[in-house]
Amino acid sequence: MIVYSLKWSRHNLFGKPFDALLSLTVIPAVIWFVFDAVRWSLTTAKWDIIPVSLRVLMIGIFPADQIWRAWVATLIIAALLGAGLGCVFSFRKHHAAILAVLVAAFLLVGFGIDAVSAFSAAAVASFGSAWLVTSALEPARKLVIPAAGVGLIAIFAVMAPPGVGLWGGLLLSILITLVTSIVTLPIGILLAFGRRSRFTSVRKICTGYIEVMRSVPLILVVYWIWILMPVLTDFNLADVARGMIGFTVFYSAYVAEYVRSGLLAVPKGQVEAARSLGMSEFDINRSIVLPQALRVVVPALVGNVLDIFNAAPLVFIIGLTDFLRAGQMILANPAYSDRTYEVYSFLFLTYFLVGSVITFLARKLEAHLARGSR
Repeated sequence: MIVYSLKWSRHNLFGKPFDALLSLTVIPAVIWFVFDAVRWSLTTAKWDIIPVSLRVLMIGIFPADQIWRAWVATLIIAALLGAGLGCVFSFRKHHAAILAVLVAAFLLVGFGIDAVSAFSAAAVASFGSAWLVTSALEPARKLVIPAAGVGLIAIFAVMAPPGVGLWGGLLLSILITLVTSIVTLPIGILLAFGRRSRFTSVRKICTGYIEVMRSVPLILVVYWIWILMPVLTDFNLADVARGMIGFTVFYSAYVAEYVRSGLLAVPKGQVEAARSLGMSEFDINRSIVLPQALRVVVPALVGNVLDIFNAAPLVFIIGLTDFLRAGQMILANPAYSDRTYEVYSFLFLTYFLVGSVITFLARKLEAHLARGSR
């Protein structure tokens, strides 16, 4: 092992004079930064602010007596994510062991403190159970898409009674990401095919929509939809709904371009062969073109999900309390104004953890699809 490490270091870190100079400069700086950060987190930081403010960080200003609604929504989200994962990755024994360790850790750490650990363990169990069911049962995989629609409706039905304007925290950021990612995919596919349509009017409308959305910032789209919706319609939609519409309108254009790039990657010979067999254009696009196009653009679509999650703090402009805004609300309290580093470190680690998990699963999905295409 030592010999291999030395060979690897010599080849990758000190193979050339510039590489050696860069390594001798960067590695000590990184070691010093990590050591200083660990020392601060273990000796100086006052982490008691996080448990005290955890409810605000997770669900914002949602009423404390209605917190069970937020946990029910979390269980549904965990089940939907597990079901989606089971459609691609098989549930193995080591996965069960990892989930069991997580459940035990949540229960042991929070034993006798509050119900957060118990609900967290239940969320992990819900995630694992849905993963196991869809991985083991083929009929269950066919129900994932309609189940996702029913699940989103159930989440809104459970969370709505106290008031949609009270949604916030990490749960709001996840809901915005989940709803936008699901809704933008079919809209983006339709826009991508519309941009390739043989009907000039359809093609120009879709092209104009995509180019306009890609030429303006997201914050402007969200703000304008928040302003214009009450003016143009008689429906008094909640701020959360208008924010999600703004995200959907904006990111549908990007999904359309990702899908269009995948459509261009499909060999024309396959389309011509299908036409020679008498297949309709709808069947060709549904059975031949679209599956291959989506396989090509999986990395871009997953990157789009990350972009949506990282852009969720922009909803502060319409008065919503997302995860980042919740942290700023905590720091606005004079009693906690000196805990800036602790709060923002927690926010950073949470964003980093969520992004890392999404990226890891994306790489696994990409490798899985690559094996299926060979």
